[in-house]
Amino acid sequence: MKRVRVSQFITQSAANGKLPPGSMGFPFVGETIEFILNREAIRVPPFVQKRLARYGPIFRTNLFGQKMVVIADSEIAYRLFHQEEEHYKITTPGALFKYMKNLVLPLIGSENLKRTLLREINESTTRRHVQSWASHDVVDVTEATSTMILEYIAKRVISYDESKDARNLKENYNAFVRGIVSIPLNIPGTGYHACLQARDNIRKAIKDIFEERKASKMKHGDFLYCLLEEMRKEDNIMSEALARDIIFGILFGTYETSRLAMTMLVKFLSQHPEVVAELKKEHEAIIESRGFEKSEITWDEYKSMTFTHMVINETIRLGNILPGIFRKVVKDVQIKGYTIPAGWMVMINTTVLHLDPDKYDDPLTFNPWRWGGKEMTKSSKTFMGFGLNPRLCLGADLAKLQMAIFLHYLVLNYRWEFAKGGDIIRRPWLEFPNGLHIKISKYLE
Repeated sequence: MKRVRVSQFITQSAANGKLPPGSMGFPFVGETIEFILNREAIRVPPFVQKRLARYGPIFRTNLFGQKMVVIADSEIAYRLFHQEEEHYKITTPGALFKYMKNLVLPLIGSENLKRTLLREINESTTRRHVQSWASHDVVDVTEATSTMILEYIAKRVISYDESKDARNLKENYNAFVRGIVSIPLNIPGTGYHACLQARDNIRKAIKDIFEERKASKMKHGDFLYCLLEEMRKEDNIMSEALARDIIFGILFGTYETSRLAMTMLVKFLSQHPEVVAELKKEHEAIIESRGFEKSEITWDEYKSMTFTHMVINETIRLGNILPGIFRKVVKDVQIKGYTIPAGWMVMINTTVLHLDPDKYDDPLTFNPWRWGGKEMTKSSKTFMGFGLNPRLCLGADLAKLQMAIFLHYLVLNYRWEFAKGGDIIRRPWLEFPNGLHIKISKYLE
């Protein structure tokens, strides 16, 4: 395609079509500064609101050094997902995605959740950690859930124990997350520089663990062992670099989304005692229906938690755990009379879709009952909390199970309230203080 200089401030046409309306901002930084300022957890960001009012649901911008088209229309988003193999580059090509999916599902798919992981999440992780919260005067929910989630997933993936390992994956993942959405200035003292350093530290830690395990003859029951066995097959397509990237992605994806989801969950419940009462009623009924003393949740009990799943879906929707879905355009694509040139990024703004008053009554209100009678196990044109078919998040089932078990032990055994200044929550991936502080105590027996 012929190169065309596009004005930083005036909409012009690309060589083979008309670009979406919008502005490319300043040289190098584009509109990044305005994008990252004044963001709230439960609102459409002012940056997006202003451009929706001016340009409509498709507009162009430049964020983090990348030319980008933002889409805030459910029909267009749905169409994009169903033609992505042809026009859009995703993290992995279709065949490789299926190969990786087959490798990962034995770790976090529903069958393994039912057979093995349910028990581990029940007793060895969730109950113990929530019980420990009651021994502290004030609990930072973001920090506490971070520790709980990393302990569980890192053990399953690479047999890593944060309390016994000096590599400190948790601190590095936190620094990585904080710098992801920042101005790309690789200068010491900036969030972006810290992000790159943290990424390199994590990659080195994973590489070192790989080398240690390859030299060991001990059989481990974790996901890394499965990857190493796969690499030894003659007809495999698994390189060590790809295997390390898969581990990096699983740890990051599970850690970041789950800790944010659980933080938002506690925030919403703290503000809505009527939801806590309904949850407690459902979980007390589960205990009563057993007919005998049993300490752990069964798979059938988990599947019966109708209102719990309504709460989880509403938390994902309103909390905007996944604020955007990104794709890279590999060849020029036409949408609604506009051309998105090859090499540009497309961002589906799920925040706008999830807070659309035409799709959700009173969208800024936390109302789990809105999910009554609706399909809650799949995505739709208006709910993309875990992506959209055919590219649903592979860890969706694990995330929902973690949240359900967490709710079970929390609402049955504990009461809590905001600590002073506790009703403040900001995105952990922004460079602001983050966290939700509560006081928690166990119900009297």
